Amino acid sequence: MNYSVLASNSLTKNTLDSRLTQQTYTRNSGLDTTYDEDDDSIISDCESANSRPAFDPSPSLGEGLISLHEGDKVYDIIKRRLILGLGALGRQTELVAIQRNSFPGFTGQARIQSFQIFAKALATKCGGDANVKYAWYSSTKDEICKITQHGFGCYGKPNNNGLYGSGIYLFPDDSPMECLKNSDVDKDGVRYMLLCRVMLGKVEAVHPGSDQSHPSSTEFDSGVDNLKVPKRYIVWTSNMNTHILPEYIISLKAPSSLKGFGRAGESLRMPTSPWMPFPILISALSKFLPAPTIALISKQHRDHRENKISRRELIQRVRQIAGDQLLIAVIKSYRAKRL
Repeated sequence: MNYSVLASNSLTKNTLDSRLTQQTYTRNSGLDTTYDEDDDSIISDCESANSRPAFDPSPSLGEGLISLHEGDKVYDIIKRRLILGLGALGRQTELVAIQRNSFPGFTGQARIQSFQIFAKALATKCGGDANVKYAWYSSTKDEICKITQHGFGCYGKPNNNGLYGSGIYLFPDDSPMECLKNSDVDKDGVRYMLLCRVMLGKVEAVHPGSDQSHPSSTEFDSGVDNLKVPKRYIVWTSNMNTHILPEYIISLKAPSSLKGFGRAGESLRMPTSPWMPFPILISALSKFLPAPTIALISKQHRDHRENKISRRELIQRVRQIAGDQLLIAVIKSYRAKRL
């Protein structure tokens, strides 16, 4: 579900995120729901769920961060949502810390107000619904610190080598595994993820290999990799600091290798091509994928033949571009015809 009404400008810096977060998680065990501005039952962000807010500047991650603790409603809800989304991997994951960005100072408050203003404008444009979601973003510790302090900029670089065009790639709140696989590990074995609020407006499908850097028309506002079941949200760089609000930093330790874990921690079935030559595979995929995507797959194949990438890298990239479900179906169909 989406937010139909966004927080008003009267909300102070210490009430905006918790009123939304408390309500969204407790209503449907998820992050996206309708926000009712007049609901006074939501506890203020000035108070923790157990009346011990404990401000912690956390100099190692930057100023203006408030540490949440076991027993705090928001902490427990985010932890439960994260572990559930990681599935089997969740049992092997240690949650180190959850910290809330308090957006300190005039600049921080301006960022919140800017988000509110754009959300209202987008809701008006889209018939009353700005399509606000929660989403994950991962990067290095240093980059995440800079984003919380200064916003997305030269630090916010697309994951996956710009596979879906020039923008900031985020992962739906129910797909932390996809985000975790794109995270970096610091010297202490810790990975860092941002939980952001993001306004999507009206989305359009962006295909792998796209060089898109803005909406294809004024009708659209952002992109997704799949209209029905999106695994990536694409916010164009021109909107990255008005349409994304980085609210929480999650620090965690997970196995150094995430091989064998897929969406929700389920084991991946590794599609390989011993049964199907790559030229035939590409030809078969061309019946299902648009020309720019096929061109990108063909380029990966050429790079492999020219010894620029290994066969393993080729398979990983093709899996990423085409998706396991389609690859498995195509390979199975080919093998069935050969029998």
